[in-house]
Amino acid sequence: MQQLSDRVAVITGAASGIGLGLAKRLAQEGMRLVLADIEPARLAQALAEVQALGAQAIGVATDVGVEAQVNALADAAFARFGAVHLLCNNAGVSSPALTSAGWQSPLGDWQWILQVNLMGVLYGLRAFLPRMAEGGDEGHIVNTASVAGLLTAAHPYHVSKHAVVCITEGLYKDFKRSGARLSASVLCPGLIRTEILDAERNRPAEFGPPTDLSQASASVQAANAVFAKALDAGYEPAEVADAVVEGVRGDRFYIIPAQPALQELVTLRMQDIAQRRNPSLPPTGLQLAAQAPPSPAG
Repeated sequence: MQQLSDRVAVITGAASGIGLGLAKRLAQEGMRLVLADIEPARLAQALAEVQALGAQAIGVATDVGVEAQVNALADAAFARFGAVHLLCNNAGVSSPALTSAGWQSPLGDWQWILQVNLMGVLYGLRAFLPRMAEGGDEGHIVNTASVAGLLTAAHPYHVSKHAVVCITEGLYKDFKRSGARLSASVLCPGLIRTEILDAERNRPAEFGPPTDLSQASASVQAANAVFAKALDAGYEPAEVADAVVEGVRGDRFYIIPAQPALQELVTLRMQDIAQRRNPSLPPTGLQLAAQAPPSPAG
């Protein structure tokens, strides 16, 4: 999709991090915007920021883990602008204890993370795709996964992001086989300066209490501190947004603004699979993050 100006983009998780970076970048491209986020106050601030850049935009408070709210978001987008050309299913969450074993994670962690990261994407596709296809215009879907979706760990965050990679690749193939004027990309960022470790500020009570890191093992606490430091030194969301715009214009399926060391881990895993080797045990992403400074996003 080469032309972005005067077309309509919907972005979930738009009030902070990668979502806000996308909103600002797409505003600069002249797109009309529908911003969605679970935090109304931050959403209002994000809306003001993109409007200050000259964008026509609306904000719709949305919990992507609730299908009715995602359907309402779609209704609002089509009612205001009449069409949607770019859908960024970007909202995502994690618990901070990323290195804890999955079987030790509370069931509520699994339910909440999968509800937002996977079902939120699915709800977005179900709410928007039929109307996007019926409109007959060219369009594009960008689903935010993570480099964690190309690597492996027994943690609900990694599992949810693998699912996003899978559903998006299937979607891409469906579009190409059917001759639809739609296409899809999966966004797999590496270490990005976001507030992902503070995502539990929006955790609904129904999924149990937030993580108490003081009760975690010393190794998990240490890993959390390393990861927090690596995020703070990571790529800026604006760099990710630049990669997304380039990927959409180039109809690129894999958009991977990740540090070279993390990309090397992905390559190693794919080689293991292709050569039928047992999984390699290289340094973890956290260990690599602690050892190497970040490089510019590519």
